[in-house]
This record gives sequence, C-alpha cells and structure tokens, in this order.
Amino acid sequence: MSAKEEAAPTRYRRVVLKLSGEAFNSRDGSRNLDPERLVSIAEELAAVRSLGVELALVVGGGNIFRGLPGVQSGIDRTTGDYMGMLATVINSLALQTALENKGVPTRLMTAIEMPKVAEPLIRRRAMRHLEKGRVVIFAAGTGNPYFTTDSAAALRASEIRADVLLKGTKVDGVYSDDPQKVPGATRYERISFSEAIARRLRIMDTAAFSLCMENNIPIIVFNFFRKNEILRVLRGEPVGTVVEA
Repeated sequence: MSAKEEAAPTRYRRVVLKLSGEAFNSRDGSRNLDPERLVSIAEELAAVRSLGVELALVVGGGNIFRGLPGVQSGIDRTTGDYMGMLATVINSLALQTALENKGVPTRLMTAIEMPKVAEPLIRRRAMRHLEKGRVVIFAAGTGNPYFTTDSAAALRASEIRADVLLKGTKVDGVYSDDPQKVPGATRYERISFSEAIARRLRIMDTAAFSLCMENNIPIIVFNFFRKNEILRVLRGEPVGTVVEA
C-alpha cells in the first residue's frame, strides 16, 4: 500500500467488523484455523488501524463448532450455544496473536469471564482502549445462548456507539437470492432494514437488524477477502451493500 493510500481520509471514525469463523479456514478446508489466513487477516486489519480508525472486532466460531447443529448430535441447544461461544474465544486468541505479531496493540474482552486469558467485557474500558488506538476483540458472543454472533456484533456496535457495522463475507454484497445457486440474482447497492427483514434476506438475523435500526447504525456487507476492499469501504466508496434506515 502506498503512503498516499494510507493518508486517504476515512468516512468512519469508529467501526465494528464482524467476521465469521469460516474466515479462518484454509482455502481447501483442511484446517479449521489456518496460519496463512490469520496472517492475511491481520495485515488487512493493520492497514485499517494505520488510517486512524478505531476498530473493534467480533468473530464467529463456526469453523470449530456451531451451536444449532449440535442439537442433531444429541447436544441440547443451550449447551451447544455455549460451546460455540467458547469456540469464538479460541479464534479471538489466535487473531489477537496474529495482530500483535504485526505490531498492532490488541485487547481481548469476553462476555463470559475467563480472567486467565482475557479481560472481562466492560463497556467503558472497551471504549477507552479504542480511544488509545488499541484494537478490541469482543469474544464469547453476547454471553447468552440463543443469540448469534451477528446479534453480538450489533449489540457491541450499539454499546460503543460505532459509526457503522461492517460484515466481512466471501461475497460482494447482499443479493435477492443466493448468487451461487441463482445465476440471475440481483445485488443491492442499498436496502432498508425493513425491506431486508420483509424479504427475509439472510444477511443477519432479525435481532441484529432491529438493534442497528433502533440505534441508526448502518450495516455494510462486503467481500472482506478482496484485497484492500475494507479500505475502500471506510473511505465511502460504493462497495458492497449498505443496509440502513
């Protein structure tokens, strides 16, 4: 990245980025937690921080364990959801290490207290970390079963008064149908919360939409794995899909 690119102004001051657990998988699916992927993600996030953006992260745990499918294997929903929350802590520890290896000061905070590995989630402390230029990783979801990490991302964005919630995915926005299954699916550039809910678009769950809608926090869905795409989003370029009031 050139010095000119690094100096470019950003549209947002404080952001929450949601990454799914699958973001940490190797491309061939042979590893649930791939070191090369972690390095690549850390490099992208280090570039974001170099722009002066206050960055908070929420990561999923689906690469290790998903709560809901556990019901089919004899694990009840509540236990499965807690197992999924612990999986997000594993991913978060790995990402924290990758970021600090790039010289990025990082703080890991968990909704389920585990002082041996992370700080307890205290809102004011998290905001203070952000103000000091540290990247904050929010782990263990909301700390409660029956809530997804999408809902956790919307909750944390509301709590810390983020300007925007970014959802980094493997596709370049929100489509009318699954573009991998329906070749003629239409990509939306902008869509309202109410329309996304009414059309049952599977971007985020309804609880996440409702929180962002009530607190006037736009959601931008974009392809995180396209080089420097997140930087384009932060500069306000027409990238991905904007979901707003």
